[in-house]
Amino acid sequence: MPRKKETITLSIPPGTKEQLEAIACRLNILWGKEPSVSGLIVAIAQQQLEVGQSFTLNSTQVAALRQATKVLIDSGYVGEAQTLSHLLVERGNLESPLRQSLLQEVSQPTVAWRILVEQHINNQQPFRLLYGNAQEQELAFTVRYAEISFEEKRFYLQIWCEETEDIKDSDFPELIHNRCLRLDRIKSIVAIDGQWRKERLDSLKVYLHFKRGMVKAYESRDADISDDTLVVKEEKVRQVVRRVSNPFWLVREVLRYGGDCVVVSPESVREQVKQKLRLQCQQYELEVSSEG
Repeated sequence: MPRKKETITLSIPPGTKEQLEAIACRLNILWGKEPSVSGLIVAIAQQQLEVGQSFTLNSTQVAALRQATKVLIDSGYVGEAQTLSHLLVERGNLESPLRQSLLQEVSQPTVAWRILVEQHINNQQPFRLLYGNAQEQELAFTVRYAEISFEEKRFYLQIWCEETEDIKDSDFPELIHNRCLRLDRIKSIVAIDGQWRKERLDSLKVYLHFKRGMVKAYESRDADISDDTLVVKEEKVRQVVRRVSNPFWLVREVLRYGGDCVVVSPESVREQVKQKLRLQCQQYELEVSSEG
């Protein structure tokens, strides 16, 4: 027996029927091949559709979700990252370039490289890695040791590789086999035969002196070898000796501390800090001696 239906009569302004049909068509609510206004009203009544002011994300929320998406991808949670990307596309009110980028990510899901890398690390399995750097060059590395590290805002893959040809002029020849790679720029990983490196990454011992408020405020890191309080030139300092495999991140950290942190040695790392400070002084038209 056919189900009995109720009939209602609506009084609507001109053009409203076409607008309702357009909404029904967009939501794929159809009667045969035509949009169904009746079906749209039923879906609203049954609370299958959201009505009222549309929900959109502001720029701060978009930035936070973009960062969360990158962390999820780096951590191997690709499905969850895809869910956030879909939410951003649907609700983000995005500028065209970012929308196109997200649509491309959604249509071509990122491989969960971190999961594969961690499997090789746990198995001490050497591997061959193809990587696309920021200059859009493809580099191949034979990886004999790897570890995941969190630097500033995201996870990175730190590797010890056999290749050195891509480093033309190194300020740190002792670290020429180390590389710091972004997980989202990996193009392929293939297991190879050979031995896993037991010595881990190459490293330097860097002596740091923390002064004034940082004597108590500094929080120890896993890479710190020793941590002592000393008196140097009648000033109380906290001397930290740290094992450093990539001075790039250390220099950025030291500069954030300003005058409350000094690199004591080695001279190669001190010189890196000096170069950054000289450049900053030049940009602010401050005169600084090129010596010392």
